Amino acid sequence: MADQRHELGKRAEDAAASFLEDGGFLILGRNVRAGRREIDIVAREGPVVIVVEVRTRSAGAWVGALDSVDWKKQRHVRAAGERLWRARYKFDETIERMRFDIIGVSFDGEGARCEHIKAAF
Repeated sequence: MADQRHELGKRAEDAAASFLEDGGFLILGRNVRAGRREIDIVAREGPVVIVVEVRTRSAGAWVGALDSVDWKKQRHVRAAGERLWRARYKFDETIERMRFDIIGVSFDGEGARCEHIKAAF
């Protein structure tokens, strides 16, 4: 069961990264460590660094992918992003700010479908 969840998560992250690249974003990193936490995708859109939380759910889940990012998860992602900001981007003059996005990925017979919420929290 854990292997299936891991594989589904990896497929979702792959789909989200492709979706972002197709939209003109530059992928700066995937599964980026920020202290004890991990950021799914770090991307760049012009002068903005984007911390992306990728979520997916299997069919029949009680809560949708986007709805699964509750206040607790937001707090963890924000803490990781702030740590990353201080370590890598704070003094980069080409970066103006950081944004936190969510991409919900669902799979059907035609492949992956991504729903992107910019500045989600």
